[in-house]
Amino acid sequence: MKGALAGPWRNASMLERRSRRGILSLVTDIARRIPHVFTRTDLAILLAPTYADSLSVDEEIAEERLGRALSNPDVLAGIHEALASALEDSRGPRTDPDAQVDKISKRLQKRRARVKAAPPTPAVSAVMVWLNLAIGMAPESMRDTLATGKGAAMLEKGLQEVATSLLYDLSRG
Repeated sequence: MKGALAGPWRNASMLERRSRRGILSLVTDIARRIPHVFTRTDLAILLAPTYADSLSVDEEIAEERLGRALSNPDVLAGIHEALASALEDSRGPRTDPDAQVDKISKRLQKRRARVKAAPPTPAVSAVMVWLNLAIGMAPESMRDTLATGKGAAMLEKGLQEVATSLLYDLSRG
């Protein structure tokens, strides 16, 4: 893949970035489990409210488009990496990483249809453009915009905001 679809994490992989902070093994364990916890279908359902809100479309249409976008391996990997990073950032000093992922996994099945849309921000809009690029619904000139330094930073921030919002909704009682 080329440009923005390859994602902002391609400059330095998440594991490389995290290893500079000295937490490589924890991120590796979580990153390995995330694709099994958050499947493509689950992610389409979880992201649908944000997509629908951002683009003013029906949630069924949003879910169908997200299913198509998430069939792109780079898009799926980008969402998974953002979720792994958000899980790492939200973990307290005494929280076991496996217990944290297990807790989210259990709540995912109960709460996935009740997840709220992430608050609309320019960074979240960048994620929606990125998803639309994956399915051919955004102008190709946007790919170049998201590939620039500022665009890539905005996309990375948006992925973190979306992942943090999802995890917040899933971790609420």
